Amino acid sequence: MSTGKTVPQITFKYRVRDASIGGDNPFRWQDVTSDEIFSNKKVVVFSLPGAFTPTCSTQQVPSFEAAYEEFINLGIDEVYVLSVNDTFVMRKWMLDQKIGNIKFIPDGNGEFTRQMGMLVDKHNVGFGQRSWRYAMVVNNGVIEHWLEEPGRKDNNGPDPFSISSAESVLSAIKG
Repeated sequence: MSTGKTVPQITFKYRVRDASIGGDNPFRWQDVTSDEIFSNKKVVVFSLPGAFTPTCSTQQVPSFEAAYEEFINLGIDEVYVLSVNDTFVMRKWMLDQKIGNIKFIPDGNGEFTRQMGMLVDKHNVGFGQRSWRYAMVVNNGVIEHWLEEPGRKDNNGPDPFSISSAESVLSAIKG
């Protein structure tokens, strides 16, 4: 993927709280399309290998959450984290991380990630198919800035984390 490309048209599967549903599980399924996330907005999306993983949980998600107001002040409408995890895992991870600003996108089947060309095999660490680490600024569905970690390949060793950091994305936006 690269700048100038349009993001894939995907339907993401979410579970959302619904006050009209009683009981211990007041949630319903909701489809959220790429258009709903990207159309007529300027957003930051960062993608990572997995929920609850060390670098993702201790560095990447917290740094984007901490920089949220700065992104908004630079004209960004929303900040999203995307992972090849289901909606249940993504919600629990969001709660565990005590996130109040950035939004989580569950790419449970890896469809968006595959169409972005960023799906990698992580069987070497028991993950199966996951996302390579990257970040992008998307304006009305078109990628304006693309920040991909080096060394993308199947069953790679350690996952690098520097180019897709909140600081790098902020620098790209600022020019």
